[in-house]
Amino acid sequence: MRLRSYKKDIALKGETTVAGDKSISHRSLIFSALAHGKSTISGLLEGEDVLKTAAALRLMGVEIKKCNPNQDSTYWEVSGSGVAGLMEPADILDMGNSGTSSRLMAGLVCPYNFTTFFTGDASLHKRPMRRVFEPINEIGAKVVARQNNLMPFAIIGAGEYAMPISYQMKVASAQVKSCILLAALTIRGTTTIIEPEKCRNHSEIMMRHLGLKISSENFGENGTKISYSGLQEFDAKNFEIPGDISSASFLIVAALLVKNSKIKIKNVGINPLRDGIITTLREMNGNIKITNEREIGGEKVADLIVEYSDLKGIEISASRAPSMIDEYPILAVAAANAKGVTKMNGLAELKVKESNRLLMIAQNLENCGVRLKMGDDYLEVAGGIVQPKNLVKITTAMDHRIAMSFLVMGLTLENGVEIDDSSMIATSFPTFEKIFADFGSAFERIG
Repeated sequence: MRLRSYKKDIALKGETTVAGDKSISHRSLIFSALAHGKSTISGLLEGEDVLKTAAALRLMGVEIKKCNPNQDSTYWEVSGSGVAGLMEPADILDMGNSGTSSRLMAGLVCPYNFTTFFTGDASLHKRPMRRVFEPINEIGAKVVARQNNLMPFAIIGAGEYAMPISYQMKVASAQVKSCILLAALTIRGTTTIIEPEKCRNHSEIMMRHLGLKISSENFGENGTKISYSGLQEFDAKNFEIPGDISSASFLIVAALLVKNSKIKIKNVGINPLRDGIITTLREMNGNIKITNEREIGGEKVADLIVEYSDLKGIEISASRAPSMIDEYPILAVAAANAKGVTKMNGLAELKVKESNRLLMIAQNLENCGVRLKMGDDYLEVAGGIVQPKNLVKITTAMDHRIAMSFLVMGLTLENGVEIDDSSMIATSFPTFEKIFADFGSAFERIG
C-alpha cells in the first residue's frame, strides 16, 4: 500500500499514547520466558517484530497468550520455563524483518545443547550478523552462516562446553550487549562485557527489576564494564511497557513543523540513554515540555507536550549517536525545515540498519529539494526547502523509519510525497496512520 501526505492548513491538536517500546517489549517476553511462574505484560508492542520474538519462544516450548483481546485492558501472559528451561525449537525460527529478535535470540540459545536455525525476510538477509557471531563463538557455540555473516544461519549450541567470556565491544551496541547477557543467564561463571560508550541499558534495568545481581561500573571516558554471574534463578514479575520514544519522535517532529500545532503524548519512556532526540530538538529551539515524570519497572516515564516551533540548525556530536541512533531519519526531516545548517556526526552505524539509512535519508531529502552534504559518517543538511514542483516519490527500501519520516516530511511540502510501500510500518508502529488521522492529518491511501 502506497501512502501520500501533503501540507495542509490543519494544526495537529490533541493527546495520544504511542505503541509500547519495542526494545523493552522484546526483552519482557524473553525474560518472562525464563522466569519461574506466570508473568503478565501490559502495553506490549504488537508489531510484527515483537510478535516474531513471541513466535520463536513458543517454538521452544514457552506458553504465551494474549488475554482480553479487542478490549482496552488487553495484556499478554507468559508461563516461564525457568533459567535453562527452553526446549529445542520445533521448527526454523523465522525472524521476519527483526534484527533485534535475531541477535537477541541467537545469544539466548547459544549455550543450549541443541541446534537452532534462523531465517528472515529479504531485507534481514542483507543485514550483517558477525558482531554477535564473534562472542557466540567465544562462548563455545558454532555458527554456520551464509558468507559467515548473513542469514540464514544455524547455531550449534555449546552445551556443557559453554564458557563465560570477557568481551570488549568494538562499537557500542545494545543488541550485542544483550546477546551476550542473555547467553550469560545460563552459563556457570562470571561474564564481563565492556562497552566503549554507554548505550541502551534496558536489559540491565529489567534484570535488576527481576532481582538479578548484575554490576555496572564506569569504564574509560564514557564506557561501562558490566559483570554477571550466570544460573541465577528468578521469579516471574509483571511488566508495564512505556510508550516508545522512537515512535513518539515522529509525532514530536510533526508537531514542531506544522504551524499552530500542540499535542500531548502520554506515558513515553525517557530512559536517559534513549532521550537524545528530545535533547537535540530542544537545542534546535523545539518547544518540548516533559511533565508527570515517574518510574515504572526501573524505567523513567513521562508525558510530553509539544508545540510548533521555529527550529534552528546546530551541530550534533558523534557522542550522542548511541542515544538516538534510530531517530536520525526523522531528525533529518526536522533539520531540513530548520533555519541554518544542521550537521549530524557519528552516523556510520546507519549504513547497516534495515536499509543503508544514511544513503536513503540523503537521496530522499535531495528529491524533496533539500541541499546537503554526506560523508562516510556524517550528514550536513541546509535548512530551507526549495518546494518541489511535483509530488515527490519516496523510495523506502522497505525501511519503516524511512517511510514514517518522509510521510512527516510530506506535511511540509505543497505537492506532498508518496512513499512506495507502507506495509513495513507495522513492524514498529502499527497505530502510526491512525494517530495522524486522529490529529486531523490523515494520509491518502493509493492502490
